[in-house]
Amino acid sequence: MQSTHHDIPRAIPTTMEAITQSSYTSPHQLRLTTVATPSPGPGQVLVEVAAAGIDQGVWHLVTGRPYVVRLAGYGIRKPRQSIPGFDLSGRVVAVGSDVAAFDVGDRVFGIGIATFAQYAVAETAKLSRVPDGITDEQAAVAAISGGAALQAVDDVAGVQPDMRVLVIGASGGVGSYAVQLAVARGATVTGVASAAKADLVRDLGADHVIAYDRDSLDSEGVEYDVVLSIGGLAPVRTLRRLLTPTGTLVIVGAEGGSSITGGLGRQLRAVLWSPFVGQRMTTFIAREHRDVVDRLADDLASGAVVPAIGHTVGLAEVPDTIGALRAGRLRGKAVVQIGAGGVRSR
Repeated sequence: MQSTHHDIPRAIPTTMEAITQSSYTSPHQLRLTTVATPSPGPGQVLVEVAAAGIDQGVWHLVTGRPYVVRLAGYGIRKPRQSIPGFDLSGRVVAVGSDVAAFDVGDRVFGIGIATFAQYAVAETAKLSRVPDGITDEQAAVAAISGGAALQAVDDVAGVQPDMRVLVIGASGGVGSYAVQLAVARGATVTGVASAAKADLVRDLGADHVIAYDRDSLDSEGVEYDVVLSIGGLAPVRTLRRLLTPTGTLVIVGAEGGSSITGGLGRQLRAVLWSPFVGQRMTTFIAREHRDVVDRLADDLASGAVVPAIGHTVGLAEVPDTIGALRAGRLRGKAVVQIGAGGVRSR
């Protein structure tokens, strides 16, 4: 980890620029406006945001779809938080009560609250220090997607050396981390992506690439010890046929499906079927905690993973970028530059 460097504290403005919404809406209806700067509460710090990441979860909470997300505590009729965004990197500029882990001036990354803004509060339990040699942009896109991939590869699938691992959705946010992490654990990795993104997946370290718009998932003619289903909507029955007799299927996320439950139905079928077959078929809810972010920081510091940033924008471009991400037009991760002048892009 890096040594702590403390800058001379600067005055915190009472207002800031942020992307806002007053209701669940299309991403294109989001607006860049001036709002009050938040203050940290107990166990929180205020971060001057250098950069923020955009992931699929942002689209869900902006639109309120599938509707099950509204029941998860994010607001039934309208979002409880008027500023979207979770991933962030930046410097601590103020600390709340009961904070011992971080000081003003610390360079941090992790999961914050309302991060598409010049300043954002964050629970200290969801932050880590940025390792030396990692840029603000790289750190900003790591915690959500990288944390989910880390838990899928290590904690749920238990990837070990010499395993054969298939990553479906290998060119996306979570998938790009999953490929690198599985390779770092010594596995032989096959990534599934569109033909147009096959080169990106190879650059991530995948030994083989299957272009889903050209070849079938079983085109390699092998059985896999682990299948990570991160993208697409392949039926559980199809995914099970890709496994060895004792292999593991992990369904990551719940994209697609109905407007009410999304892809949760596929996850439920896998879990219910698993006890009756030799293979293990499961899913998980990603934990948002410092121990996950700290472990990810170690992989960033060692070079085991390098965030695959494919798109860099300013705050004003966030609405269009969320739409492009949802439409599958982006490669790798999308990052919002804020402290580096991104708020001036109108």
